[in-house]
Amino acid sequence: MKTDSIFYQIFLQFPTSFFDLIGESSAQVENYQFTSREVKQLSFRLDGLFLPTVEEANLPLYLVEVQFQPDPEFYYRLFSEFFLFLKQYKPPYPWQIVVIYSSRQVEREQSIHFGDFLALSRVRRVYLDELGEVADSTLGIGVIQLVVESEEESVPKAKALIEQTKNQLSDETIQKNLIDLIESIIVYKFPLKTREEIEAMFNLSDLKQTKVYQEALAEGEGIGEQRGEANLVLRLLNRRLGQISPTLTEQIRGLSVEQLENLGEALLDFRTSEDLKQWLAQNT
Repeated sequence: MKTDSIFYQIFLQFPTSFFDLIGESSAQVENYQFTSREVKQLSFRLDGLFLPTVEEANLPLYLVEVQFQPDPEFYYRLFSEFFLFLKQYKPPYPWQIVVIYSSRQVEREQSIHFGDFLALSRVRRVYLDELGEVADSTLGIGVIQLVVESEEESVPKAKALIEQTKNQLSDETIQKNLIDLIESIIVYKFPLKTREEIEAMFNLSDLKQTKVYQEALAEGEGIGEQRGEANLVLRLLNRRLGQISPTLTEQIRGLSVEQLENLGEALLDFRTSEDLKQWLAQNT
């Protein structure tokens, strides 16, 4: 899973974390939708947009960019694409850009061309390794900080965040979605370790403690490994994407165990049913 995909899933499922990160009231989340927009002339898409859902002239739209690798072209691409977006859509809101860096060392400012832009209050840069105690102040920032936590600290940190999630979030759906994200981050951070090794470190798998996994596993007992795997994957897809169509459901039930296992890993990156359709077209 790519780093920016992890962040977009965090902001999609737990959008208050973004407003916590930039120091704004988390109550603002009620006025925004996290979405994407395509700029048609050049066929590119801005994936990380918080767009106001209410007509208030003082509410800015936010463009969120995640940058974890040095890229001398980054600011050239960022500003050119964003200004093309403004030209095409002409949104009736002021704008802000928020760039999230793993560390200051990753940034390539290109000050001769963009120094004045970067000095604007409209452009915010967040360096995750410099958050310090702020990372412990809210659940949302803690989850974001987990992405750059050291391997030694990430497992105990994840356990603490899961307990914090259970204690602070009363909505069962939001609670389970956030726990899934925390566990997915841990899997992402240890790409060379087997699932069994991660279970041994973490004392849980990335899904097995969730109610949806337990229910699907129970259904699978006695009716065959393939059918149990299919039930599990369908439950996870229904939670992530909404109700899956009967046609897609039938297609998924016809997959082999190996294909279902691969789909179970791939679905963590899905954002719409189109992602599922594309995966099925490429892998069946």
